[in-house]
Amino acid sequence: MDWFVKAFVKASVIWLAIGVILGMGMASVPAWTVYRAMHVHVMLLGFVTMFISGVAYHVLPRFSGRPLWSARAAHWHWWLANAGLCVMVAGFWLRASGLPSDTIVLSAGGTITTIGALIFVLQVWRTIDAPLPVRAAAPPVPLQSPRRSG
Repeated sequence: MDWFVKAFVKASVIWLAIGVILGMGMASVPAWTVYRAMHVHVMLLGFVTMFISGVAYHVLPRFSGRPLWSARAAHWHWWLANAGLCVMVAGFWLRASGLPSDTIVLSAGGTITTIGALIFVLQVWRTIDAPLPVRAAAPPVPLQSPRRSG
């Protein structure tokens, strides 16, 4: 399994743990419902999207019979997706706390995350649309002369 597949799956379960803990906190302390937008983004962008990305990076080359377009692009996608979501979480925290510059931080995180998502779109498109790799032809089977009964 490629390192970035493992990295996406591991990141997704870390985001799942964060989202579940945040959800339990909101259930236990009603005042924490101001963090609802943070919870939703952690669960959807963190858990769901990263898990789907990791699985897609693993199965698309196998299902399509084509190599992944770019391991380097997958690397950048992972970093941008996680960094962008961290910045977004900070922005949602600023917004819930009533602190200034929440919109700037949220916009920056959203932009970073969007760039990562667009890399994923390009990666999937280029992988499934690539020409099939040329495979070496099997060596010809030698002709056998019929056996004589004797």
